[in-house]
Amino acid sequence: MLRRPPLALTILLLSFPQVVETIYSPVLPLIARAYRATPQEAAQTLSLWFVAFAFGVVVWGRLSDVAGRRPALLAGLALYAVGAGWAMVAGDFAQLLLARLSSAFGAAVGSIVTQTALRDSYRGSDLARVFSLLGIALAVSPAIGMFLGQEIASRAGHQGAFAALGLLAVVLLGLNFAFWPETRPSKVQTARFLPTLHDMLRDGDIWRNAVLISVFNLAFFGYYQLGPFVFERLQARWFEFGDSGIFLAGASLLGAFANSVLLRRGWSAGQLVRLSAWLLAIGAGILVLLASSPAFVIGMAVVALAYAMAIPNILTGALRNYADRLGTSGAILSMLYYVLLGLGLMVAGFGQRLDLLLVACAVLAALVLGSKRLVRR
Repeated sequence: MLRRPPLALTILLLSFPQVVETIYSPVLPLIARAYRATPQEAAQTLSLWFVAFAFGVVVWGRLSDVAGRRPALLAGLALYAVGAGWAMVAGDFAQLLLARLSSAFGAAVGSIVTQTALRDSYRGSDLARVFSLLGIALAVSPAIGMFLGQEIASRAGHQGAFAALGLLAVVLLGLNFAFWPETRPSKVQTARFLPTLHDMLRDGDIWRNAVLISVFNLAFFGYYQLGPFVFERLQARWFEFGDSGIFLAGASLLGAFANSVLLRRGWSAGQLVRLSAWLLAIGAGILVLLASSPAFVIGMAVVALAYAMAIPNILTGALRNYADRLGTSGAILSMLYYVLLGLGLMVAGFGQRLDLLLVACAVLAALVLGSKRLVRR
């Protein structure tokens, strides 16, 4: 029997991309000033991150099928470390963008290889329970990253944040070199990429799941992209952007706990995704009503709750028809939703309107869920 990856390391690795994204978020205004960039340009460093991330998951997912999960993981983390080091010495904004693209491409390995290894190691209800547990980490990790980012930025500026990201890369590379096992089954098919891509592009369920994942992520990460500038524009505020992570973390934990309880009580994944869509709409409405006050974070807390409930349930059954080629199919699914997310964040970065972004996400989620039954057990 193949060894399962240590659960603690799995949580750390799956949380890693979100932590490094959100550590960076409070630094955006500092970067704009240091590199003489506009808020719109600084915001694009986060949206371009997701585009590079999308192509990274394809490469690492494919490599995990061909060469194994462990070699792909170590190679991706090494590339991330190189990109993080480059960001520390970037002399201008163009270099910083290139360094961020390199980092994002490498960091993508944490998402795709971890999910693939979990699907190697667990099946059915066991997989659903593990994803539900990891949903807690996925929900809380952005708030942790945002809080750390604010603390580091206030003491050491944007260079301090870059140094922290580089140190994290080195620590992760060492831990995974020491403890991450190979989980690729001996019977796995090294699926050809283009036929798998062709099959999935024609699969309506894949597209609906990809759009839903990107919509919930866009609503959630849109805050980390636009929130720092929203707080800068508020004339009176009771707390700072980084402090709002406490509210989001609490709401996310509540969502993950509610998800676990409702799964045990017999709710299906599809029912929970629909409930999450309603919560997304409610959160968007609250934010619109309270947009001129720091109390708009209440709406974002409801969005965080919806995100924590939706994502694990969509991911659990998304690749049920591709179990013989999980690395390749997981990479393609991730590529689809990260490209959609990156494009959405690009538009949001230019628009600089968090309220309109959330309303658009709620409407799109309702349209997708209304088109056809999404997640089946």
